[in-house]
Formats: sequence, C-alpha cells, structure tokens
Amino acid sequence: MFDAILMMGGLGLVIGSALALASKIFYVYVDPLVEKVDDLLPGANCGGCGYPGCGQNAEAIVAGKSPPDSCVAGGPDLAETIAAVLGMSIEAKEPDIALPGCTYGVGEADVKYEYQGLSDCQAAALLYGGMKVCHIGCLGLGSCMKACPFDAISMSKSGLPVVDEQRCTGCGTCERVCPKHIIKLSSVTRRILKEYATDDCTTPCQRACPAGINISTYIEQVSRGDYSGAVQTIKERNPFPTLIGRICPRPCETACRRNLVDEPVAINYLKRYAADYEMAENRRSQPYAAPETGRQIAVIGGGIEGLSAAFFSARLGHSPTVFEATGTLGGLLRMAITRERLPGHVLDWDIAGIEDLGVTTKTNMTMGRDFTIASLLQKGFEAVLLATGGWDSRIGRTAPSELEQPVPGVFLMIDLLRSGMDNKYQIPVRSDVVIAGGGKSAEKSVKLCKHLGAENITLVFRKSREKMPLTAEQIRAIEHAGASVKFNVGLSRLIGDDDRLEAVEYNDFETGESVEIAAGSLFIDAGRLPETIFRRMDLPEEEGQPAAPDAPARWEGIQPYKNPVYSEEKGLLSEADPITDYSAAIRAIAAGRRSAASIHKIMYDLDLELPENIISGDSVIQTVSGLEGVDPSGRQIMPACPPEDVPDRCPEVELGYSQQQATIEANRCLRCGVICYDAKTGDEGIPEKQPARTA
Repeated sequence: MFDAILMMGGLGLVIGSALALASKIFYVYVDPLVEKVDDLLPGANCGGCGYPGCGQNAEAIVAGKSPPDSCVAGGPDLAETIAAVLGMSIEAKEPDIALPGCTYGVGEADVKYEYQGLSDCQAAALLYGGMKVCHIGCLGLGSCMKACPFDAISMSKSGLPVVDEQRCTGCGTCERVCPKHIIKLSSVTRRILKEYATDDCTTPCQRACPAGINISTYIEQVSRGDYSGAVQTIKERNPFPTLIGRICPRPCETACRRNLVDEPVAINYLKRYAADYEMAENRRSQPYAAPETGRQIAVIGGGIEGLSAAFFSARLGHSPTVFEATGTLGGLLRMAITRERLPGHVLDWDIAGIEDLGVTTKTNMTMGRDFTIASLLQKGFEAVLLATGGWDSRIGRTAPSELEQPVPGVFLMIDLLRSGMDNKYQIPVRSDVVIAGGGKSAEKSVKLCKHLGAENITLVFRKSREKMPLTAEQIRAIEHAGASVKFNVGLSRLIGDDDRLEAVEYNDFETGESVEIAAGSLFIDAGRLPETIFRRMDLPEEEGQPAAPDAPARWEGIQPYKNPVYSEEKGLLSEADPITDYSAAIRAIAAGRRSAASIHKIMYDLDLELPENIISGDSVIQTVSGLEGVDPSGRQIMPACPPEDVPDRCPEVELGYSQQQATIEANRCLRCGVICYDAKTGDEGIPEKQPARTA
C-alpha cells in the first residue's frame, strides 16, 4: 500500500512539474490594459469597428490603431471612459457616413458581356474589371448591401447602392468589401482633405477645375431650382462663388464634353446665377462644418488664399484668425480688378460669408511690427500659415522701397540687391547665410553678403550642375567669391528660436538625404515667400515637459503638400510653386484648401504624402472621344450692358442670366460620369429622359 501511495505521489509530482513547465512555455500574456478596455466594450461583436470582435478592437485601441470612439455600438460616454483609461482626451468627432460615388448603375450603362458567375462584386471585378465598359463604375451586385451589419444599404432600381443615413454607423464595412471603391466613408473632414484619385468617378469638368468642385451636381441642382443646394455644393470646395462666377478663367468649360457636339455648358455663369440668387435673397447657404476642436490657427495674409485657408480650417472645426497688413481684406482682387467687372459689394458678400462661418479677421496688423511668428505661437496658436502673396501683392500694400520681413531672417533676393553695398534698407546679414537660387545674380548676391559681414555662405540650387544655366566659369567665380555651392538640392524646412532664424534643412534629390545647416539669414530668388506652416517644437523628453506657453518659442516651418498635378516636385521653391501671386483666384482658393488640409494633418501627426493613385498631370483617365444621341443646342448668351452705359447705368458689364436662361443652360449638361452621360433631346434645351450611353 505504501509503495502504491509513493508511486502515485511521484507520478503526481512529475505531472505537476510538467504542467508547470507547460504553463511557462505556452503562457500567453494578456495586457491588463487590453483586458480593461475589453471589459468596457459592450461585447456586441457587430464588426462595425472593422474588427471581427470586441477583443480585437480592444487590442487595436490600446495599440493606437483605432481611436477610443471606434465602437459604433457605444456612445460618447463610453468613448470618454476608454480615453480616460488610456490617459487620453478626445475631441468631438463628426459622424462618418457611407457615400456612393458612382453616377450610373449597370442598367444605364453599356454591358461588356453577360456575367453568369457568382453574384458578388469581388468575383465580377476579377473578370476584366467587371461587366461594364466603365472600369471604375459600380458593378451593382450588392456586395456592400449584403455585408452591411446594420441593414443600412439597399440597391436601387438603377443598380446603385442607396444608404439609409439613420441606420448607417460609418463602420466602413461596405467600403472594405467594394472592389471598385465606389462606396466610401464620407464626412466634412474627409471631403476637405480629399484629393481625387484615379479610381474616383470624377467628371472631365471636375478634374479640370483647380478647386475640384462637384460641377455636375450643382448644375443638376440649378436645373431643378434648388439654388441654395447648388451654393452649398459649390462652397464644399469654393468659399467665393459670387466672386469666382465673375472672374474665373473657366478651365472646366474647356474640358466640357459638349465641346464634342457644339459649345461647352456655361458652367461659370450658372455658378454666378446660383450665388447671385443667394446674395439677392440675403440668406446664406453654408456648407457643413465639423465639431469645434478648440485648436487655434493663425493665417498671415487676408487675400484669397489666406481667407480660403481660414474658411476650410473653420470647417475642419478649428478656430482660425486672419491677420491682414492693410485696412481691407481681399488682396489683389480688391485693388487690381475694375469695379465694373468685380463690384466691391460682391467681394464683401463672400468675405462676410467666410467670417460668418467662424473666421476672425484683424486688419492693419503687420508681421514684424505688431506680432511675430514666435509671439503667435506663444499666445496659443498651434499653427501659423504664411500666405502673404507675392511681390505684386506687396506693392499694393506697402511702398515698393519698404522692407518686409514676415519670417525672421528670411528676405527676397531682390531686396538684398536693391539695398546695395551701403545696405540702405538695413538688412541684417548674419554670420551664416543661405542663398536659394539666384542664377546669374548669385555671384553678386554672394559678394554683397560677404561685404555685409557674412562668414559662411551656402548657395543651394535645385538643378544639377549640368543643367544649370550658368557656365563653369561663372560657377567657379561664385565659389571664388566665398560660397559653398550645393547642386540638385531643395530647401525642405526652416528652424528658428523666438525671433531668430537658426537653421535650414535641405534635401538631396539624388540620395534623398536631409541635411541641416546653420543659417541666420536666408535669401530667396523668387518673387514671393513660399506658403509655409509654422508650428512650435516641444522640448525633448529628456529635458522635461513641453515648453510653457510664455517660454521662448522654438519653431519649424514646413511647406504644405503640393498640388497633386506637380506631386513629383519636392521642397520649397520648386518650379511648380508660383513665383509671384497665383495666376487665377480659383487656383489660390485650391492652394488655401491644401494649406488648411496640411495644417490639420500636421496637428494630428498625419502623413502629408499623397497616395500613388492621386490624379496628376501624368494620370491616364478613362474618357470618351465622341458622343452619340446628343442633339446640338446653343449656349445661352450672357446679357451685357452697352459699353456707353458703363458705369453710369450699369454697375457691371455682364448682367447675369435670367431664371429661364439658367434653367435652359443647366439642362444642356450631360450629367457625365467617367465615360457615361445623359443623351438628351427636346425643344429649347428642356430634357426628355433618355437611356445613358457610352462611346
């Protein structure tokens, strides 16, 4: 008996030891923080967060891959509780909603072949892009509807998804299962940050518009008398519809498909009609804005670009303040365009609409005299955007001989050359000088800097030595004058402390290497300072907590991301950047939106790099080379005032469309998709609905 007990005890000891060893080997560590977050989640496992269960979502939240408010089944109280557990705070977040992005359904487009496979969009997409001639359009098999966990999607008779906004939680399940990216999550923030990609169903006019306005939608709204809705659609991308309706160069009309039949739709005149209707009614149609974030942004320059950047920043939920050096807002448009073409009250109306959205404006405030970049950062502004315009703007706001220094230590080369050896403008030339560009003026600029006290001069050129317009002898003369010359590099960052420039960073285009060099003075050969976003640099962690608000501000200056058309260009002062002011107001508006989007991304540590499939100058987009079934119909002529009656009897040269003209002209629009359009016939441009065709 004793032997048996001893044997059983030994066996138990062996098994216990083995189990203990196995527990050490196969033990799976569970983060207590993950467990805590998982316990807070409702356990619905609905998949609305993008993960198959609440446990996986808890892991993603703790890892920073999902935000504390990612649970669509929980409310704001749950999000705040989770954030508190993580030691975070959350800002109010606008809801996402699924938005179909296709113009025509399968039933309205040419079918490439009869599809007899699985009733699934992803399966159909594997066969030459699907069953439509259009490689971007919706396949109409309803995979998004089947995948939606909340029954928020149905398929219309035309074969397009329809989203029930009350049921949609913005979970993104539909977006993930759609192989064509037709249905995507949308919100105010997403729409402002968006740059159009090659898989978006964009129209030719929309792609040609520098601001990317959804032109076919607002024209359709005008055709049915929804002028308020049309203005709201326009203001999604353009805060100056009344102004632009008068002075735009209209690249959209050059791209209009009606050019293949007769004349382009009067896109800009229709914009003016809708905006004038709003102004005449004195009832503003404002676009949606995101919830307030409490983040303050300063915009230096009250021209079209600066006001546009402030407008889009306000719509992103931030609190922008515009600082303008002159007594009025509007920049060159206030001074350079005759009142017969752009009456002052029109400009004032659009600017008042921007202020009405929550933009604070301060006039007669000059950078360097009334405030500095450092002082704004010390006062709590999280970002400062420089949008002061070019040399032509400067002439309008100051005497040509007056020196401007919006950025500490940064000057235009023209000021250095005009100041001369006697330095009549008292330009502070520091020991370390960087000169960006200059061409044949570079040698003279180097000699001037040396004469005025510079010890170390670095001259940076964006072109390689072989592509420079300078001869080898001229380059040797520059080096002999005392400059170190860098070729094939571009400035990428400015670094300063309080009201001093300390360094610049340049990027080597060949190696991709970034190099920081000392710089107390920077001279650039362009006619304007580039748009630059300044933000405060926190103290390194080993030195303690971030700097106190009243501490000297160490800052950096970064350029907003570039127009996607020139996305290959890198660094400040590239050939893609304007050397004076923008050639058209609509382009300045687009630059303002990109600046606002860049500020938003920088504040939230989001990547400024754009996806590879962004539409650029080299993008190949599906389109048509001819139209079928479209009857010619003449463009409505803009009523004009006789020259002898301007300005005594007529306030403007162009008088604007009548309501009848606007309706007839709007009905000339083909409602284009990528390669689809409406083929219409009828008397006096009144449409009779016809099946859409492709060519």
